[in-house]
Amino acid sequence: MVVGDLTDESVDRLFHALADNTRRDILRRSVEGRLSVSRLAELYPMSFAAVQKHVAVLERAGLVTKERHGREQLVRTEPDAVHRARRALDQIEALWRGRVDRMADLLARAPEAGADEPVQGEDR
Repeated sequence: MVVGDLTDESVDRLFHALADNTRRDILRRSVEGRLSVSRLAELYPMSFAAVQKHVAVLERAGLVTKERHGREQLVRTEPDAVHRARRALDQIEALWRGRVDRMADLLARAPEAGADEPVQGEDR
């Protein structure tokens, strides 16, 4: 499935990144302002290296960018990130709505169940 400019691979990376609670929290925090990776690491009960890996997953998915500021790496949420996820979900929703609508049309055209079957004990 290709969603606009999103390929299957990029959609997979996007939703893989969003599937983890820590990464979603990093994303929320970095929306409010640029945070250094070391500051983020102070906020979680895990190693600095583990936080770096979470940020790298978010960066590969295009959800955040890192920029060097002196010795620190500052993490910033990409403004278009949520829009890409929304477009992917909207496309999936449209596919399913279309399928449900087609099923509803088929059911509406189907004869009533049992209308042609004789009732037991009744002659036709």
